[in-house]
Amino acid sequence: MSNLEIGIYSFPALLGLIFLRVPIGLAMFLTGFVGLTMVTGSTNMALARLKTEAYTTFSNYSLSIVPMFLLMGYFATLGGMSQSLFKAAESFLGHRKGGVAMAAIGACAGFGAICGSSLATAATMSRVALPELKAYGYKGGFSTATLAAGGTLGILIPPSVVLVIYAILTEQNIAKLFLAAFVPGVMAAIGYMIAVSIYVRLNPGSAGVRAPVPMGQRFRALLDVWPVLLVFIAVVGGIYGGIFTPTEGAAVGALGTGLIALVNGGLRWPTLIDSFSDTARSTAMIFFIVLGAAFYNGFLALTQVPQTLSTMVVEQGFAPVTVLCVILVLYLVFGCFMDSLSMILLTIPIFFPVISALDFGMSPEHVAIWFGILVLIVVEVGLITPPVGMNLFVINAMDPETPMVQTYRAVMYYVVSDLVRVVILVAFPAITLFLLPG
Repeated sequence: MSNLEIGIYSFPALLGLIFLRVPIGLAMFLTGFVGLTMVTGSTNMALARLKTEAYTTFSNYSLSIVPMFLLMGYFATLGGMSQSLFKAAESFLGHRKGGVAMAAIGACAGFGAICGSSLATAATMSRVALPELKAYGYKGGFSTATLAAGGTLGILIPPSVVLVIYAILTEQNIAKLFLAAFVPGVMAAIGYMIAVSIYVRLNPGSAGVRAPVPMGQRFRALLDVWPVLLVFIAVVGGIYGGIFTPTEGAAVGALGTGLIALVNGGLRWPTLIDSFSDTARSTAMIFFIVLGAAFYNGFLALTQVPQTLSTMVVEQGFAPVTVLCVILVLYLVFGCFMDSLSMILLTIPIFFPVISALDFGMSPEHVAIWFGILVLIVVEVGLITPPVGMNLFVINAMDPETPMVQTYRAVMYYVVSDLVRVVILVAFPAITLFLLPG
């Protein structure tokens, strides 16, 4: 069996392990270890790589962003920022048809600006918004679908942990990727609000209407969100203003949200220890997946599978956009069965060389950034796509009284919104790239 054949056969082996419920990081590590042993003919090379892989992977300074952004999300929750965001959005939108659901979307977008995790955004905002949605007569499936979709804004609106991992894998500038994600993130929030408006008109009994809030109370609620704006401006403005690097910006954000939580009374010694503990567990989980992916991708590079695949695609003469669309469809399929981070780590080393070898009429850097944002969006769609959308299960666990099938039906409105946005961004790359310098 040739090295190329070993690399190709490793894919069904890896997927088999995943379907057997082997943790994704361990599955990639075992597949890479066995494959490397088969390619080299002994375990010595695999063991030698095992000795050095952890150091070479985690010595990357940019990875320190991950625990800082996770910690920032935990501190933001303790500081009551999620409640402030929702109350402010609800005071301006709640009296409209579907307005409380729109407010939940807006609050998710705001919380996503200080939390780089989709699951954390979905879980946090559900605790705040779900009781309000039920109180004003919003049907169970519509409420849970809205919060599941809104949670995806956590990885699309900067900062984003997944974008950090993508930037490391493809050796791109993290700050430029964050900047490129901003407009698609705003489009996502607007698209979801349009989906809410369409849903409540097609299903008139699915949502109630609350009384308008006096203008003075609205502005008081708006003033309560100043800590969120302060942290966002400090982190994002500092990065793009050249005051500090994205890694330093993550540390500043964690410190800022921690101080706000302390002032608001949410941060005490027990909650501080819990935040550090939760951050450590989440970081360890992510880093183990990163290590497994690094080991597996090193094995794939040795078998020449990515290089062979990119050469074959170019030689076939397919239109670049056709190849891109096929890859995005594959991501949609994978998203029904895998979490976003695992998909990125597993597929980018394979698909990125293919995309890089094609001529889209743009610079290599712009192609890499554009492709990264598109991948991030379709990965986000996977989080709410039945049957295994991760956000759907997070929300369902918080509202077990709502049958999952009701959530499935309602969430398709948001999936359609996402697909329309993907088509627009594929057709018009400038929407993603126009904020970039130069």
